[in-house]
Amino acid sequence: MNNNKVNFLFLVLSGFFICNVLVAEIIGGKIFSLEKVFGYDEISINLLGISDLTLAFTAGVILWPFVFVLTDIINEYYGIRGVKRITYLSIALILYAFIMIFISMALPGADFWLSIDKNMNNAYNLTLGQSLWIIIGSIIAFLIGQILDVHVFHWIKRRTGDRWVWLRANGSTLVAQLVDSFVVLFIAFGIGAGWPINKVLALCVLNYSYKAIVAILLTPLLYLIHYVIDQYLGETLSLELKQSAQE
Repeated sequence: MNNNKVNFLFLVLSGFFICNVLVAEIIGGKIFSLEKVFGYDEISINLLGISDLTLAFTAGVILWPFVFVLTDIINEYYGIRGVKRITYLSIALILYAFIMIFISMALPGADFWLSIDKNMNNAYNLTLGQSLWIIIGSIIAFLIGQILDVHVFHWIKRRTGDRWVWLRANGSTLVAQLVDSFVVLFIAFGIGAGWPINKVLALCVLNYSYKAIVAILLTPLLYLIHYVIDQYLGETLSLELKQSAQE
């Protein structure tokens, strides 16, 4: 029964994790205005010599904070090996998903479908298609960020014990996402689009600031998930799982 609970919990957490990662990658092609979300006009920001920047983000940032939370939860209960397993699996599934998407984009549209709107095929390709550099940058940044996150998490935990969940969760997330934000933007736009480094850094500052604020705001959710899991596993099993995660 105990093994069933442990395995079922890992299955559920992994499912939510992979689902969030895949959806975040797929919807990442849309750029939204954070100002307009709250009913304001877009503001103009001057940063690092780059003018007229706005709070525009990829739609994927809606889901990435939940990925950070799930990473910390899995890290807490299943350790570095658990996080690495779902990270590698997620990357394989991301590659598979984009291969299937690109194959679907290459398929000729049926006449009756195109008769609805002659631009249907182009709209489909534009919606689902993403720059190869963005995909490469996102996958590499995700891998580096996850590996860095789990090691910083356990580095903090070894020094604080079971206290201060918020510190090891937010601390590891803030460090990992700083690197993640720079890597994905540098590869996608610095290398892929030839943007100057100061523009890449300016966007990195804005993206990282957003992720950091949201990560901190989600701290109560982290504690809520911990509570639900501890109630599901029971005090003894929960403690044993956390201890084994540190080995």
